[in-house]
Amino acid sequence: MRAVIIGNGAMHDECFYRSVLRESDYIICADGGYDRALKLGITPNILVGDLDSVCHEPDIPVIKYPVKKDMTDGEIAVRYAVEHDFEEILMIGFTGNRLDHTISNLFFLKLICESGKKGMLLDERNEIYFLKDEITVCGSEGDIVSIVPIGCDVEGVCTEGLEYPLCNETLHFSSSRGISNVMLTKMCKITAKSGTALVIKSRD
Repeated sequence: MRAVIIGNGAMHDECFYRSVLRESDYIICADGGYDRALKLGITPNILVGDLDSVCHEPDIPVIKYPVKKDMTDGEIAVRYAVEHDFEEILMIGFTGNRLDHTISNLFFLKLICESGKKGMLLDERNEIYFLKDEITVCGSEGDIVSIVPIGCDVEGVCTEGLEYPLCNETLHFSSSRGISNVMLTKMCKITAKSGTALVIKSRD
């Protein structure tokens, strides 16, 4: 079963977000994500957070936290999904004007991956995944795929199905070498012997 976590970030194209949701999804709202969900015309299953950004009185189950806490509402929602053993976790409404929040939100993908779950952060322009050991990305011929090392170099990188192949090579942290590769088919595979990276499939 898939959990979809709705945050309070930018969500401009409502039709896009409606199109990615499934009837079987379990919807978790992180604080102001509750208002985003209502705007999409969907009823969430649960709301978590300190409720300081919620404009509408919730009529669903709520787990309320104090305003002064050690985690963002987004992290609380992600940890809730991980602890309740959802096989897939999709985050939407997790990017926007607050760069500090956006960067922190991206690293929730590491938390999800290390829990043994499949995670993705999605907005209108990007699908973002966490690479540790290997990952397969689905898409279309011509899609742009970037590999962005995080924290350290990524060694022993091999790719299949990308225009600019890598074979047992190193992508250095702070280098742009892994940016803007191109999918040759509907699927590409990326493996790494050590290190971690964000894999980003982008749409212009």
